[in-house]
Amino acid sequence: MPKINPYLNFDGNAEEAFIFYKSVFGGEFLGVHKMDGAPGSEQLPENERNRIMHISLPIGNGDILMASDIIPSAGHTLEVGNNNYISVFADSREEADRLFNGLSVGGVIEMPLEDAFWGDYFGAFADKYGVRWMINFPSQEATM
Repeated sequence: MPKINPYLNFDGNAEEAFIFYKSVFGGEFLGVHKMDGAPGSEQLPENERNRIMHISLPIGNGDILMASDIIPSAGHTLEVGNNNYISVFADSREEADRLFNGLSVGGVIEMPLEDAFWGDYFGAFADKYGVRWMINFPSQEATM
């Protein structure tokens, strides 16, 4: 089966966001690569050379959260919207609480974490970086 690993884009604060995500999920970065390590990086404006080219963090069960910063001088623009969520299925209600409470700090809660009408323990929010998350602990009767 193919694996799905979320890949996020940021506008200069990917490293800050991933330090925050690491504080919630734990673990160690698999890699942190900055733009100044790429061929041709000397052509970038000074304020873009320290941006993240690629960063990755294992978040459990072989899943990896990855990201990079956009490069405005290359014509990149970031449009934060509600078209993407990262859906995390927790192993317990306690883990769901921990993840929801940790990741939602400074963010905007869309749906509080609670027992949903379909039987799961579910909540959704945008974190302080504009990334949208769904935290879910499935009921015994529900299937993904």
